[in-house]
Parts: sequence; structure tokens; C-alpha cells
Amino acid sequence: MSHAAPHTHTQPAPRRPLPGAPRRTGKEAVAAAPPPGPCPAAASDEPELAWLLSAPGFCMAAAAAAFRLARSLRLRPVCGASRTVHAVCFPVIQLHTTGAVMRVSQEDFEKAKDQLKLLKEDPGNEVKLKLYALFKQATEGPCSSPTPGMLDFVKKAKWDAWSSLGSLSKDNARQKYVDLVSGLVSSESSSQVKDTTPDSKHGYETLQVTTTDNITKIMLNRPEKKNAITTQMYREIIQALEEAAKDDSVITVITGNGDYYCSGNDLNNFTNIPPGGIEKMAKDAAILLENFVNHFIDFPKPLIAVVNGPAVGISVTLLGLFDIVYATDRATFHTPFSELGQSPEGCSSYMFPKIMGLSKANEMLLFNKKLTAREVCAQGLVTEVFPDRAFQKEVWMRLKAYANLPKNSLALSKQLIRGVEKEKLHAVNCQECELLTERWLSDECRTAIMSFFGKKSKL
Repeated sequence: MSHAAPHTHTQPAPRRPLPGAPRRTGKEAVAAAPPPGPCPAAASDEPELAWLLSAPGFCMAAAAAAFRLARSLRLRPVCGASRTVHAVCFPVIQLHTTGAVMRVSQEDFEKAKDQLKLLKEDPGNEVKLKLYALFKQATEGPCSSPTPGMLDFVKKAKWDAWSSLGSLSKDNARQKYVDLVSGLVSSESSSQVKDTTPDSKHGYETLQVTTTDNITKIMLNRPEKKNAITTQMYREIIQALEEAAKDDSVITVITGNGDYYCSGNDLNNFTNIPPGGIEKMAKDAAILLENFVNHFIDFPKPLIAVVNGPAVGISVTLLGLFDIVYATDRATFHTPFSELGQSPEGCSSYMFPKIMGLSKANEMLLFNKKLTAREVCAQGLVTEVFPDRAFQKEVWMRLKAYANLPKNSLALSKQLIRGVEKEKLHAVNCQECELLTERWLSDECRTAIMSFFGKKSKL
């Protein structure tokens, strides 16, 4: 990527208009520019933006990104050696505006658009909104369209992103767009090389699955996203559990890579709307979730959770279906369902009151109380808590000892203990998923999500 020449202390060259163009002041140039089209729309004349935010949906991700972006894109002065420029959360680039340099910048801009189409990894909604905003600013100038309605989450998020750039010039927006795309390309290239272990099982993109010492370990492997569960990860965990149920291992362990055990659902799950619309999306998500939880209910071998850090949402509610739960003392457990206008899943509506008692379960499931590892252990959901510094060593020493026990004895004993309630658990799972489908489609859910992220944006 070509960059503008670095700024020096010499007198900058005067601005030269393009051949045949009349001289205008900055304000005149803005006034003379053609009015931008509707801010939120990814219109047909913007094919390079079609994959960014083209469809509405539950918009949880768009809502979250909008509030975070409103903070991150605020214009603030940055003092240089000889003048003050305005930055929008990216490194300040001093641009010379001669005709030759502008043509090079335009070439870079066109190349960046082509590079963006080749990205294989989803950069996330906050980055998508920045790309959208910078592209619109670079091609049309400042946003001047009316503010969309608050409940039109996608359009509102896009409008906020573009509007937040204020009077940033087209030249600077173009440069920032190029820099951002370049950074995404470099990041994706560097992440192509991943650690693999000799006994790792192939075919997984979001997990590391290994079998050694009679233990199958399923590790959630999106540490940069706090192991948030994508639709693909749901399917891969189902596949991994099916394979672990049939392999020669004695026990199966689920844990997370990095500082988090799991941060719950990846909000991008709710932005890819199928042709059937939101209703089909909600139905498909409920079917996937019910199948996912059923695999935990029916798993035939001892299933152990090694909670290596904070756990949120589905990763917490499933813990009642594990046979043992070990946690580091820095782990926390949070199920913010009612705060998001949703309802419990993972059979937690049945298992939590049974394990913890009704009032303690209500604190978590109804009133969103976040508990420490020791608090949850005292209530019976976690088996034992270990100091973080010794967590991995102590836990895996025990697990290796468990894996040397007779395989069939363990499986048959688990069946005896768990088999009595399997039918009940399947019925609870079905009921929870039916209610969640209704919640996802409700106005109350959408309003609660907006309120939740509004509070977070003020922190």
C-alpha cells in the first residue's frame, strides 16, 4: 500500500485544484458536493459494502456496536508540530494534497475495496461500521440524512457511525479507510499460522480437539473473541461430542483457550438473516440450540467442565448438565437473560433450582446476579475452586487419575445416575427453546437490548 509522504517542518505545498476545476474554499466545496444518498442503505451502487450490514435482524450486534462506536469515533483534536488535525480513533496521517498524490490515494482506495472482498474472516460489527462510515465519508462527504428511528437498529447503527465522522474530509476518510483495510489484511495473514498438537483432530476451525491419556479435550478456540460461540462453533461442538462419545477415551473435558472460558453467544449470530426473514432465523436458531443441548443431556461418558475464566450465558446454563465442574478462583458466572429481554436455556430453569435452591437460582436467572467462583461453589453448581496460579496443574493431575478408572464402569454408573431424568430434561429443553423463539421476536427483547447497551456505553 502506498502512503503519503511523511510530514516535515518545511512549508507545505499549496493546494492545487484538479485541471479545469474552479477554486473553492472548504465550505464551498462541501456545499457544492452532491447530496449524499440515504445514510443507512447499502445501495446497488455500493457493491463493495453489500456484505457489511445489508440486512436487518435481531440486531443485537448492531445495537452493541452502535453504542461502542459512538464513543470510539468521537472527533478529538490531536496536536501536531505545526497544526491541529482531527483524528477518529486511527493514527493521524498527514496528507499532502497535490494532484499526483491524490491520484495515488485514489488508487490505494480502489485496491483497498478489492482487498476487502477477499477477507475470509468476519472482522466484527464495530469494524464493519467503521468501514461503512469511512467509505461513505470518502465517497459522499458528511452525513446529512435524517436520523432513523431508534428501533430500526441496523439503519440507526450505520447512521450513527457515519454521522460520528462529522466534517472529516473525503481525503482523510479515504486514507483512514485504506489504513483500516490494510490492518485487517495484515492481521488475517498473521493469524493463518495456528498452533497444532500432534494428536489434534482436524476439521475444526473454532475448536481444538485432542485425545491423549484417555481424555478427549474439547477446547473453545476463539481467544480473541473471548470464546464467544458462533453458529459454526455450535455445530462443531455437536460434532466433537458425537465423536468423543464413540472414541476410546474414558472422560471428556470442555475448557476455553485464553483468559475466558466463554463469553456466551457471539452477537454476529443474529445478523445473518436467511431469505425467510427473522421468523425463519429464530426458528432455525431454536432448532440448533435444542439439538446442541440434547447432546449434553445424552452424552454417555463423564463430562467435565474446566472453567478457566469468566463464563457468560449458555456456557453457564449448561453447567448443570456436566458431571463435574472445576473452576479457577478468578472465574465469574453471569446469566443476564432478563436484562436482555430473553429467558433461560440449557435446562437451567430446571437444574439451577434443583442444584442451588429456588431463591439462589432466581438471583441468577431472573435478576442477572453475577457470582464469583466461590459463591457458585458454595451453592453446588461448581464442584471445587482452585487458586488460579495452580489451577491447570491441579485439575489435570486429577483428570489423568480419573481417566485411568474402568471405562465401562464409569459410563454405566453415569447412566444409572442421570438416566432417571433424561426424559424430563428433554422436555424442559424443548420448552425453553419454544419460549426463546417468542422472546427473540418480541419488541420487548429488542428494547431491552438497546437499553442494556445504552447503559454500557455510559460506563
